[in-house]
Amino acid sequence: MTGAITGAITGTIPGTITADVVIVGAGMAGVGLAADLSRDHAVVLLEMESRPGYHSTGRSAAIFIQNYGNASIRALNRVSAAWYADPDPALFPTPLLSPRGCLFVADAKGLAKHRALMAEDEGLDEISPEEAVGLVPVLKRAPILAACYERTSSDIDVAALHQGWLKKAKASGATLLTDARVDGAARTGGTWQIATNGGTVEAPVLVNAAGAWADRVAAACGVAQVGLQPYRRSMAVLPSPDDASRRWPLFGDAADAWYCKPDGGKLLVSPSEEDPVEPHDAFADDMVLAEGLDRFQQAVTFPVTRVERSWAGLRSFAPDRTPVAGFDPSAEGFFWLAGQGGYGIQTAPGLSLLAGSLIRRTPPPRGLEPVVAALSPDRFRT
Repeated sequence: MTGAITGAITGTIPGTITADVVIVGAGMAGVGLAADLSRDHAVVLLEMESRPGYHSTGRSAAIFIQNYGNASIRALNRVSAAWYADPDPALFPTPLLSPRGCLFVADAKGLAKHRALMAEDEGLDEISPEEAVGLVPVLKRAPILAACYERTSSDIDVAALHQGWLKKAKASGATLLTDARVDGAARTGGTWQIATNGGTVEAPVLVNAAGAWADRVAAACGVAQVGLQPYRRSMAVLPSPDDASRRWPLFGDAADAWYCKPDGGKLLVSPSEEDPVEPHDAFADDMVLAEGLDRFQQAVTFPVTRVERSWAGLRSFAPDRTPVAGFDPSAEGFFWLAGQGGYGIQTAPGLSLLAGSLIRRTPPPRGLEPVVAALSPDRFRT
């Protein structure tokens, strides 16, 4: 194993660098794995943007919901929840989670989704429509036919998590190279030679944590793609009608037609759209946003008169909507860590621990043994 690489946490590539592991992408997935691996591996992070966490990581709704995702996602949620409850205080001196709660309300179109949620209940309480309106007084009572509430749902301090992991990786000797686009890669003599716009980096293990660009990175490396599809998700910032909104839970339509999160005295409202797009620096579509805000308007009692600002991010899914984590069976030393969809922040601790164990070839974290096969890229190669 080579010695730890030293250097500034940002910078440009000064020629050829040798490491044990090169991670492409410095969003939450990449830095979480770097923080874990750098304690016993020389790690280089390659980030194509001028700063890490620019795309999906920096545009997350930042909420932890246990009752969200399929069985594999929920297993990762459980492991991540235990980690969030007791993070390293030296890196995270203030709590990463703060109480929020999550309320789902169902009209006639959402009853089937409500029943599906309750059938998979993990700490989800079915409540009356009147109780739902008591939690969020701006909701119209008449359309609500059913409701459920997750009391343990929490806000996530995304910036603190990302920066804490970067700090840990740096302290352990990892190097982050920004403005470093992967132009191509080839494996020779058991080592990946990765060509970037600023130089060459080489390592036995190449981790593809490039988010919406992960399939493109694979293609540049001569590795078969797995069929990742980025989807746009928009958000509008509205003025709050009531100072009491700070105490409201996140609330949304059970059929996923919209959701709203109180944040800093404002309301963050999303149309919950999933529009397939190419990887790009996403921005909100005005028509999609207007249609989503109209759906939200029909569910609440106050008028939506002004959008203060808006943005959009990309959520990338594999065909089976399960993350891809593991060594590619047809490309030695090529490790996938992609396809986290809308679950990437809340599952990041569990996925980082799992990916670290798979790269070290040690047993997976307790509780994640059953999901190793479900996440493996092997499922796309048979």
